[in-house]
Amino acid sequence: MGFTGEHRDNPESVDAALNHPYSRLTPDHVIDAVESTDRLSDARILALNSYENRVYQVGIEAAEPVIVKFYRPNRWSARQIDEEHRFTRFLFDHEIPVVPPLVINPGHEFPTIGCHDGFLFAIYPRQGGRAPELDNLDHLHQLGRFIGRIHAAGKGFIFEYRVKLSVDQSVGNAAYLLEAGFIPADLEQAYRAISGEVLQAIAQRPPDSHEYSQITLHGDCHMGNVLWRDDCPHFVDFDDCLTGPAIQDLWMLLSGDNHSQQRQMLEIIEGYDMFCSFDQAELRLIEPLRAMRVLHFNAWLARRWDDPAFPQAFPWFNTPRYWSEYILELKELVTGLQQAPLTMPDF
Repeated sequence: MGFTGEHRDNPESVDAALNHPYSRLTPDHVIDAVESTDRLSDARILALNSYENRVYQVGIEAAEPVIVKFYRPNRWSARQIDEEHRFTRFLFDHEIPVVPPLVINPGHEFPTIGCHDGFLFAIYPRQGGRAPELDNLDHLHQLGRFIGRIHAAGKGFIFEYRVKLSVDQSVGNAAYLLEAGFIPADLEQAYRAISGEVLQAIAQRPPDSHEYSQITLHGDCHMGNVLWRDDCPHFVDFDDCLTGPAIQDLWMLLSGDNHSQQRQMLEIIEGYDMFCSFDQAELRLIEPLRAMRVLHFNAWLARRWDDPAFPQAFPWFNTPRYWSEYILELKELVTGLQQAPLTMPDF
């Protein structure tokens, strides 16, 4: 049963926080995990901004600091994580600027995955950089070029264990909020009606349709996962890599009104087409994908609400006011889904 923001300090929620798996992940555990890979830590630890997993910068004696990522228990299997790691190494070997994990278990079945106290973890070299400038058309052109290279290379790396983007996931995400008791009783009827309209509109333009090529993707290609360095983008955090349509890795780069988005997409596609042909029919999937992301985000927060980091980071979530505003947001999504898709008239 979901609990509201006003009741985060009740005994039930406190017990849930104390019993959460991440409560065991103390600084000593982090250092022990890193040192289990024959690296001597200097005991300097910096927690980085991550919620789905736990990520730390850890200082190493007489060497550069490393980034250690502890995967959320029971989310991905070792084989799925290994496939993510092998894909990033595959891209790196094709001279695409990504940051693959380090080998920490040479000779083992999963050489880039460690296990400590029940946590699967990976270690990465530290990668600096700044966010790309979305109002810089040259940056967008370069982003399109490198995403095109990722997709072209990905044709030679077909996922076997990673998930596929699916409309069924959105159906489950919409239902979860009701099943877990997060939607207030007085808003249930309105939520059922408007979420049903959103799902119906998505089903009319399903991104998982065989009409569109389903390819190997980064999966979560937003600005937080791109670092600008040495005059080019570096792509990080392939934690959500999956199989889906190419537009999934492009639409989150857009911002502003329809005219601005047309101009931005024109630059992105021009760069993309240098390495991989883009099917402009996929432009009609932008609004369905946007709606699917909103449904996913809210179900994600709800599913993670027993993690003590989430009520602290998202204090506005799961209050009566929030759910009222969420219903209004869903209505706006329906309006967007009913509008004409983005087009490239000058392409």
